[in-house]
Amino acid sequence: MSSLAGARVLLGVGGGIAAYKSALLLRGLVGEGAQVQVIPTRSSLEFVGAATWEALSHNKVLTSVFEHVDEVAHVRIGQDADLVVIAPATADLLARMRAGRADDLLTASLLVTRAPVVIAPAMHTEMWEHPATVENVAVLRERGVIVLEPAVGRLTGPDSGPGRLPEPTAILDAARAAIAAPRTALGGVQQDLSGRHLLISAGGTREELDPVRFLANHSSGRQGWALAHAALARGARVTLAAASVDLETPPGADRRDVTSAAQLASLVAEQRERADAVIMAAAVADFTAAQRSEAKIKKTDNGDSAEGAGGTDEAPSIPLRRTEDVLRTTVTWRGDGQRPAIVGFAAETGGEGHTAFELAQQKARRKGADLLVFNDVTAGVFGSADNAVRILDADGEQVASAEGSKTEVAHAVLDELVRRLPDVPLTA
Repeated sequence: MSSLAGARVLLGVGGGIAAYKSALLLRGLVGEGAQVQVIPTRSSLEFVGAATWEALSHNKVLTSVFEHVDEVAHVRIGQDADLVVIAPATADLLARMRAGRADDLLTASLLVTRAPVVIAPAMHTEMWEHPATVENVAVLRERGVIVLEPAVGRLTGPDSGPGRLPEPTAILDAARAAIAAPRTALGGVQQDLSGRHLLISAGGTREELDPVRFLANHSSGRQGWALAHAALARGARVTLAAASVDLETPPGADRRDVTSAAQLASLVAEQRERADAVIMAAAVADFTAAQRSEAKIKKTDNGDSAEGAGGTDEAPSIPLRRTEDVLRTTVTWRGDGQRPAIVGFAAETGGEGHTAFELAQQKARRKGADLLVFNDVTAGVFGSADNAVRILDADGEQVASAEGSKTEVAHAVLDELVRRLPDVPLTA
């Protein structure tokens, strides 16, 4: 199940060279089952023509308030939208949005809509950093508009710096987060994490056995990524500890790549004092090699294959040792304090006379985190777009449950986290 399936999406396209990337974004939205109405600004049609948008969206492109006047299109389109995405958004378009202008069909629709709005800016660095643009972005964010941070890299011509349009996959993730988020009375995304710093781990650690082999798990990092996107949409500042994750970085997240459990533990220890909450969504290896081999471990002692070369069928013995329990270490370090709030994750299967849920309850009491998000992985969940979880408190009592897309699950977890945060942000 996709949180965008069946959604009515208004895709606004501003007049920048990055408009060509929005064709890939449109294809992604339609591919997830969204019904997309594209409204390009007149200047954007100098870069990508209406025929492209109509072919990909399967809908007639509208650009003027004087089209479909009998249907009052400039009102109807905004009223009917479940989500608005603008990509690319130029400095001029941001300024007009902030001022509440309604001088074309796109800006008129924006004044009418009560749907969440996601803006993906793209412009030269000097424009992005100009005080006028900085102020415009700040005002829009205060209104609950999600303004993504632009990517850093090559711009038009020889210039490089912040101002690139985020990749379409990242914008699509942000759109999922926005449409599933709690809303304000005017339809904007609630900024209930504004001013908060969240440290989120995602992915799965890898423990090297030798230069070519490692112990690992099936975690894709998608649930942690969904949590990062959801937290950013709700106004948080996010440090994202990525353990072997091959996904596009959420725009605005401070990504820190790690590989092993020891590296993750070191990063968490470094960042936890500056965080309002620590969410340990990564699947951390329980064991690592007692001694990493400096050379590739051979199949047999003499280096030959086990069959046909006088070798044996016995595999080499590789001693293991336990890794640090990062979640428990963090709880112990915090002691009786309220900060940071701590959320753990537990993927369990039944066994030893206990159900998976009973084992999760035991783990919740043993770990002592404020919340433990449990999912039964007996049937497999890693890499899936969906998830089903039960959220437990430190006593092992269920306080909530969620089922659906990983984005919807992420917001359910954040809903419970918000209730447990101290009233005053750490940075206040």
